[in-house]
Amino acid sequence: MSQCSNRSRNKQDCTCTYGCSKAGMCCECVSFHRRRNEVPGCFFSKEGEATYDRSIEALARDWQARRP
Repeated sequence: MSQCSNRSRNKQDCTCTYGCSKAGMCCECVSFHRRRNEVPGCFFSKEGEATYDRSIEALARDWQARRP
């Protein structure tokens, strides 16, 4: 895993509750999830992230649920 000079700042904004070693290392996180056809937790609402379902379909449902 590489180093990230912005890791501390990124961790302040990271909404993922999974507790992985990539927290705050956005490029590592995005690359990891992309290889798995998933979306990082920070793209979800608090409720959507809590399901730990990182599928693109789950993201679409989450965004749809947020629409007024």
